Amino acid sequence: MSISSRFAVGVHILSLIEYNKDGVSSSEYLAGSVNTNPAVIRKIIGMLKKDGLVEVHPGKAGAKLGRDLSEITLLDVYKAVDVVQDNELFSVHDNPNPKCPVGRNIQDSIIPILTTAQIALEKVLGSVTIKDIVEDIIAKDGGT
Repeated sequence: MSISSRFAVGVHILSLIEYNKDGVSSSEYLAGSVNTNPAVIRKIIGMLKKDGLVEVHPGKAGAKLGRDLSEITLLDVYKAVDVVQDNELFSVHDNPNPKCPVGRNIQDSIIPILTTAQIALEKVLGSVTIKDIVEDIIAKDGGT
């Protein structure tokens, strides 16, 4: 099982809006790049808008970044698109058998490790901005 693709699509949308800043970034245009349905894009844009990462105005086609791209981190996107429920990246099964030594102790043994892993992931995501991603895309595309 992997993290919801909404996260990668959210990063894709924000990066493309910046990359195409002189053009119109409609849901149809964005969907063409993501290779998905415009309805999916509109749903994710709604999530990004709710957190102030994009601006969309009724009657006007296209979306714009809600903040400077150097101020939007991957952690902002991760949180905006509800990648995980209840802020728990990892879930531990409920009600293991208390008569089994592993069942009795597994939660107390594994939860601190999983919490540390989530904190590390969020720290990395918080240190990378959309500006970093866009600059990397431009460099990979030959500086266009």
